[in-house]
Amino acid sequence: MDAIVEAALRKWPDVPHCWGWLALDARGQWFMRDERIQAAGPFPQVKGSRVDHPKLLAFIERNYGHDAQGAWFFQNGPQRVYVQLEAAPWVLRVGTGPGWPVHTHTGLPVPVNNAWLDESGRLYLSTPIGLGLVHTMDVGVAAQAVEAGAWQPQDIFFAELPSRFGYVLQPQPPKA
Repeated sequence: MDAIVEAALRKWPDVPHCWGWLALDARGQWFMRDERIQAAGPFPQVKGSRVDHPKLLAFIERNYGHDAQGAWFFQNGPQRVYVQLEAAPWVLRVGTGPGWPVHTHTGLPVPVNNAWLDESGRLYLSTPIGLGLVHTMDVGVAAQAVEAGAWQPQDIFFAELPSRFGYVLQPQPPKA
């Protein structure tokens, strides 16, 4: 987490959290979802405005984390902006080098623990930092890793993934 964010948390510890305004799609793209977009429909059917500004993307990705309930958020100064997930908290890129190196959509290199295949044929990899969906552009390279025996995907239903791997697709504010 950025030092400026940690300082803001100490200065303003009780800023209300934000819900529904930020989303991560299955290709690792961030989307802003203002009130008009939220009213137009749920994510991912209505995505919103893609975040393209390089410095804003870097700030979001440096300050991306999760709470004890498995809801992922972007720590925006003293405010948590909870993230709606299309598939998983991480979108993974697979390299062609020795051992099929893997890194997250935020650029973190990660080792692979296990592989999972859902009913739609999407490949997920479990890592020490959580579950990630393999990016669609890297499925061919990932298939090479599977064919070589580096990963042995197990079948799983998409609906089972959040509870099995401890994350929340659509975080909601606590009931009052």
